[in-house]
Amino acid sequence: MSCILLSHPLIVSLKLVTNPKSSDMEPLTREQILVVMGVTAVILLIIAKVWQKIWSVTLMDVQLTSNAILGGLGVAGGIIVASSIIYHLCPAYRQSADIYFKLIIRPLIWSDLIWLGLLPGLSEELLFRGIMLPALGLNLLAVILSSVIFGVLHSSGAQQWPYVVWATIVGFVLGYSALVTGNLVVPIIAHIITNLVSSSLWKISKSMEMHSN
Repeated sequence: MSCILLSHPLIVSLKLVTNPKSSDMEPLTREQILVVMGVTAVILLIIAKVWQKIWSVTLMDVQLTSNAILGGLGVAGGIIVASSIIYHLCPAYRQSADIYFKLIIRPLIWSDLIWLGLLPGLSEELLFRGIMLPALGLNLLAVILSSVIFGVLHSSGAQQWPYVVWATIVGFVLGYSALVTGNLVVPIIAHIITNLVSSSLWKISKSMEMHSN
């Protein structure tokens, strides 16, 4: 099991709007999730473009090379393996992650997982790594600051702190990969693959559990 790197605040907010009296984060409908993913991606892209325009930020290089693809796959593999280990060894993280998996992944069909990988992978990396890193100085401190912001924005409450900590760590890995390679394609591919594989593994595991019962 792994970590899905999707901006969750809008999804949680939509749940509160559609069912404000409910204290439980029950699964949204498939249509709601797809709409919120699209809206979130558009908002992040707008923020990135406005930030780039106002502060004259130079976007990090985007070069689709074989080394960048391999690098992105390698980073994704490391994140997925590490997250799987933590998921099985840390009950607090497992409980926190399962809330999001049940909320977001369960209502989606298999083809929707492509959008779950592409939309956050492209929009979040453009903002947090492509624009934010150069704006903050394109150094280790910039990676740390952007990672903390990235992690905090993946929170929906104090009880979800294990997920926030892990999202911050993953944000650091993605940011550092962008810093050392100077190529935004590396974290984009890593982000997309992480989301796609994570959601697929969760669906497969739940399907196997249902058939075994």
